[in-house]
Amino acid sequence: MINNNKNKKGSIIIIGAGPSGSIAGALLQNQGFDVIILERQLFPRFSIGESLLPQCMEVINRAGMMDAVVNAGFQYKNGASFVCRDRQTEFSFEDKFTPGIGTTFQVQRGRFDKLLADEAVGMGVKILWQKEVIAADFSTDRPKLTVCNRSGDAMTYSADFVLDASGFGRILPKLLDLESPSDFPVRQALFGHVEDRINDSHFDRNKIRITVHPEYKDVWYWLIPFSHGRSSVGVVAEPAFFQGWNNNDQALQDIIKQDLSLSGLLQNAVFDEKVNAITGYSANVKSLHGKGYALLGNAGEFLDPVFSSGVTIAMKSAALAAELLVRQFNNEAVDWQQDYAVPLQRGINTFRVFVDAWYDGRFQDVIFHPRQQPEVKAMISSILAGYAWDENNPYVKNSRPRLNTLVELCR
Repeated sequence: MINNNKNKKGSIIIIGAGPSGSIAGALLQNQGFDVIILERQLFPRFSIGESLLPQCMEVINRAGMMDAVVNAGFQYKNGASFVCRDRQTEFSFEDKFTPGIGTTFQVQRGRFDKLLADEAVGMGVKILWQKEVIAADFSTDRPKLTVCNRSGDAMTYSADFVLDASGFGRILPKLLDLESPSDFPVRQALFGHVEDRINDSHFDRNKIRITVHPEYKDVWYWLIPFSHGRSSVGVVAEPAFFQGWNNNDQALQDIIKQDLSLSGLLQNAVFDEKVNAITGYSANVKSLHGKGYALLGNAGEFLDPVFSSGVTIAMKSAALAAELLVRQFNNEAVDWQQDYAVPLQRGINTFRVFVDAWYDGRFQDVIFHPRQQPEVKAMISSILAGYAWDENNPYVKNSRPRLNTLVELCR
């Protein structure tokens, strides 16, 4: 049970200690709230979503965690490289339209997530590990969560407000019947960490590399270099593409061999970890908030991994929700739909436009066009850097018509 005291603004329970949970916890704790995070697992643990965007750094800085992240030895990242057969193009996040931080990191999420959680604890946030939320009651003024520990013992926690940062666990959407089908087709990803042994002087470890399959424009690979000679490598396609393989480890290696440029880079790679698979990861909900709760990051909506938007959306949602809770507990009028769901969705919808255009090939026509206008490229670079909420950017403010016009010009 969280108990209010005279020096605290209010009590908050956060479900999940991943990036959005730890960031929200730190932001709220620093504003005088009493915060407990309930986490089902122990950290470090494996998670996907390793290539951060510069927009993340703005939120990390606001949460007071910048020094810890900068000094952790993660792989520096300054942009993205796109490859399709003999065509290649690069986007530098420092050459972007939107003001703000232009570099970030590529991280093993196990270590990164634990770092953020440890920083939150250092600020006074309480994290209760191996506590699984199995029921939720929002019928009273103080929400109640029933929690089960590793021994199977159940206990009840209550607070003034609950934030669901459970990611793909999607705890409250499942318990409160908030799940809604995604508009995206079902896709599957195979991925793993390798000792990459890349020996190519032209390869830039400071950028994520996105490779389009040489035959299928809707199939793509990622290569995310880490520090210390390791990389995350994966392939995304609709499930039918993977038929014919019974072994994920063999499937990933065989599919990499289908692209000469990527297989050339990884010709000496050692696949020394189990290959993971995830299917049907895109998700949506009926509402991002309700009486006494709000959903953060992937607990609300997850689009697609192609532009590494997941952690950015998660951190943005954490910052927005924390700001609203400060206002709400200062007795200011707060409309969670207009002040949280609508602005958060604006950025998500910007990413959605570009994800749609990636899979149907239109955005690929744009980025691989031989004559790119620097000012337009800078605007697109801002979105790829995560600044999808900057409505001074015409490709944010009017994403779909602007992109459609650009596609026609390129074609």
